[in-house]
Amino acid sequence: MAINALHSAATGLTALSTEIDVIANNLANVNTVGFKGSRVNFEDLLYEHKRQPGVENAAGEVTPAGVQVGLGTRVSNTQYDFQQGASEVTGRPLDVMINGDGFFRVTLPGDQGGGEAFTRAGNFFRNVDGDVVLGNTQGNLLADGINIPEDAAEDAITVSADGTVGYTDAAGQTQQLGQIELHTFVNKAGLKSIGGNLYIATDASGPAIAGEPGSPGLGTMLDRHLELSNVDTVKELVGLIKSQRAFELNSQTIQAADEVLQVVGNLRR
Repeated sequence: MAINALHSAATGLTALSTEIDVIANNLANVNTVGFKGSRVNFEDLLYEHKRQPGVENAAGEVTPAGVQVGLGTRVSNTQYDFQQGASEVTGRPLDVMINGDGFFRVTLPGDQGGGEAFTRAGNFFRNVDGDVVLGNTQGNLLADGINIPEDAAEDAITVSADGTVGYTDAAGQTQQLGQIELHTFVNKAGLKSIGGNLYIATDASGPAIAGEPGSPGLGTMLDRHLELSNVDTVKELVGLIKSQRAFELNSQTIQAADEVLQVVGNLRR
């Protein structure tokens, strides 16, 4: 029936609108430090079984296939792409890149519900109190408690591969300030994005698993570098064109189904 076609095409338009929204967000964040792109996964809806497979026909033979008409599609989930982004040399001592798996842990202020969040962005700054904070709008505090003395020149600060933060004092001596841990999850796809380059753990992701950089399953740190967005603009633009064409085809299906219904309506006259 044309009614089913109208419904199926409408679900297609809704699902494709979501995919276009996700692609647009990926492209908007092509220059966002540590950003991870997403993709949309679809699933089909229920089927109308006009004839069950394997039933006997009039001749008493088992039919090899039935007649099953689908009723459309919907978005099943959006999936993060956690592949490593390209690196950029910045020369800033507090720009830190994770080379491999893992997340930095930062604290959330009270107006964000408190607790902790996780990020791949490593553009850190020193606030007025000497604490290391993330360079986003909220200025989230690095949870490892690194505090840089007032007399420490920024150019003298170093972050080693194992996350050890230190600086060279006026006497030429190296002073250690602490170590930055990395965190990973059993199911990174279950993380919830809250904006500001931040993710929070959920029941789906499981709790954060902390470890020293360079330990099994965790990457190392590279100071004076930043991880760029992993969005592939060419791939996203191709996906946008495909989604747009599919949207147009579903629109044409609605028009065709409407014309069929008009013909059926005219038969009654």
